[in-house]
Amino acid sequence: MTEKTKKEKFLQATLELVYEKGFVATSMRDIAKNAGFEVANIYNYIGSKETFLEAYIFGMITEFEGFMAQVLESTYSPKDKLQFLISKHIRFTFQRPYEVALFVYDWRNLKDPKLSDFKNFRKEYLTKFGSIIADGVAAGQFRPMNIEMATFLVFSSLRWLFNTVIHDNGEKNPIEIEKQITDFIFEGIGRGSI
Repeated sequence: MTEKTKKEKFLQATLELVYEKGFVATSMRDIAKNAGFEVANIYNYIGSKETFLEAYIFGMITEFEGFMAQVLESTYSPKDKLQFLISKHIRFTFQRPYEVALFVYDWRNLKDPKLSDFKNFRKEYLTKFGSIIADGVAAGQFRPMNIEMATFLVFSSLRWLFNTVIHDNGEKNPIEIEKQITDFIFEGIGRGSI
């Protein structure tokens, strides 16, 4: 594994600070103090809190849009597609929990047009996610159900995982957690465990 650059360390420390204090309560002065910089020096790393927020949120959006496109274009069954997406969400959360926290807590702090862009992405992403569940129901892989409710319940099962990852001090095994969550979801929507 490569050693983190000074900028990567700064951005990670900033993500952690924003998680602890909240985006609105964190000032540029707080960010500078946390990094041991003068306020003027942090502008070499981030232009503003807003650009920091946008960069992380839309970076995640780009990554998940790409992965969703690959899954949808694959020839796998709806059940396998759903499993791949759940796995991606869980692994991403274990690798980058503070980014997920920023995404979950702070998207509301985006300003238009970025806020509208985010809402459109979320709506489209959930629709695509739901289409996989609907295909699974049609194929007899999942039990008949309300697709919108099932999509919401799957996301609710994944949404707060970052809190566990941040607070567990590396004690939880990501493979075991992924298996537990996947079994839980598939027992709920499937016709038996995977």
